[in-house]
Amino acid sequence: MYGAEAVTDDSDRTAFRKAEKKYKLYYDQNPKSSKKKKEPRAVDLSEVIDFKSILDSFNRNGELPPGVSMLSCDFDQPIFSLESRPGFYFLPGAISVEEQSHWIRESLTSFPQPPNRTNHNAIYGPVCDLFPAAGEGKILVEEGCPSADRVSESNSLDNSVEGPRWKFYEESVASARANTSKSIPASLLLRKLRWSTLGLQFDWSKRNYDIYLPHSKIPQALCQLAQRMAIPAMPVGENFLPEAAIVNYFGLGDTLGGHLDDMEADWSKPIVSMSLGCKAIFLLGGKSRQVLPLAMFLRSGDVVLMAGEARECFHGVPRIFTDEENAEISPLERHLSDQNDLALLEYIRTSRININIRQVF
Repeated sequence: MYGAEAVTDDSDRTAFRKAEKKYKLYYDQNPKSSKKKKEPRAVDLSEVIDFKSILDSFNRNGELPPGVSMLSCDFDQPIFSLESRPGFYFLPGAISVEEQSHWIRESLTSFPQPPNRTNHNAIYGPVCDLFPAAGEGKILVEEGCPSADRVSESNSLDNSVEGPRWKFYEESVASARANTSKSIPASLLLRKLRWSTLGLQFDWSKRNYDIYLPHSKIPQALCQLAQRMAIPAMPVGENFLPEAAIVNYFGLGDTLGGHLDDMEADWSKPIVSMSLGCKAIFLLGGKSRQVLPLAMFLRSGDVVLMAGEARECFHGVPRIFTDEENAEISPLERHLSDQNDLALLEYIRTSRININIRQVF
């Protein structure tokens, strides 16, 4: 779902696809630069809904723009809904900076750890300790095919077929093996991290949950946070039961193409989606790609709930902003100022992380 989608001529002309192309990052060559430095093409953001500004305005004068409502319920956060998209809820700044920092750390250090699967499993098998390896300048090196005992050990972590094993080495050791083995820097592998899965593992090739794949439980603190955030979208008298989570990682130019999250059994239960890091544009369409989507900003700490009819709406992320002016992560920069957090800060300055939690059954 990341990057450029393969689309037909018809789908390329849909309202959703046109909106994706409108907000996607493109570059213009700068004719005034002797080095022909690429400059981001200007984009018209005047139609992008800004719930932070809406909340600020409401707090000043008590007024809301047409089509936007504020829920009145026993909840300690402001909750916006859209009259044209029943089941969609937006909670601006619902997660504190302290919580954001914690979940950024977990998303980079704990969530990609085996037996949780990532997009790297298909090529490299289970990759352990990617984030610290990147910080230490290590190189992932192909070890060759494992022995029968090693295959059994590997398959206990991952359902992949027998193949070469990979291991991190110091740069000096990896250089000595460069002529005989394939290798990739851990820092590059970190930047190529696109998703990890918690709880019940989602099988991307079959587009369903494989309950037999080994997995770690969703951390209790994340479950409790998701349950608290899900309250406004839950049927009366029912509790949200987090069973799976997908963590998406976005870098400069990355996109998440328009799609539906339709593999869960009960669509009355919300998907709880938390944004961390750089600001993004989120597109919320309708029940077909022909419906013109609404564009809105997502900032670090924002939470989106999608339940009921909103679960049938196409949605995606065509753009993240990584420049200093538009990324809007200064509160995180102040909080991640400790020496031990500098690697986290370096990553999140040009990245966005999305944690979306689901009740599968």
